[in-house]
Amino acid sequence: MLLAMESHEILRDVFARVGTKQAAAELGLSLSMVYKWAEPPGRQSGAANPMDRVAVLMQLSQDAQIAQWICQKAGGFFVKNPRPDGAHPLHLVPAMHSVVQEFADLLSVMAAASHDDQITTAEAKAVRARWEELKSVTEEFVHCCEHGDFSKIKKGPHQ
Repeated sequence: MLLAMESHEILRDVFARVGTKQAAAELGLSLSMVYKWAEPPGRQSGAANPMDRVAVLMQLSQDAQIAQWICQKAGGFFVKNPRPDGAHPLHLVPAMHSVVQEFADLLSVMAAASHDDQITTAEAKAVRARWEELKSVTEEFVHCCEHGDFSKIKKGPHQ
């Protein structure tokens, strides 16, 4: 298992690639503030960096929208790991059913959105929401396949 880097280590690496001066200029911040973000949090001169602040917001809100937005900005998507506590024990067949049901729901939303040969902004958002849920459920299934443990797959929203 890979250990996650600390936020200040990531920022230090980013600033090494893009340049601390350029980062400070683009962010409209002082050079000293940007340097402080790349220092370990226990140091006298360290400052709470934006990554740590975002982590606090996510923890406070218990909402994955922030992570989803960041992942979209990076050209990807956020998939939550399966819960380790096995809160919803299922076997293989119901787990596969969950993925199939999510796909069917996506197709239903797509069909409803395109029935008039136009897709509104609201319809596009509904299709995106179902797609994100399908990716998440499917990733959870694949993760359980890799670990041979289907007792940790959560029940989908339709079960």
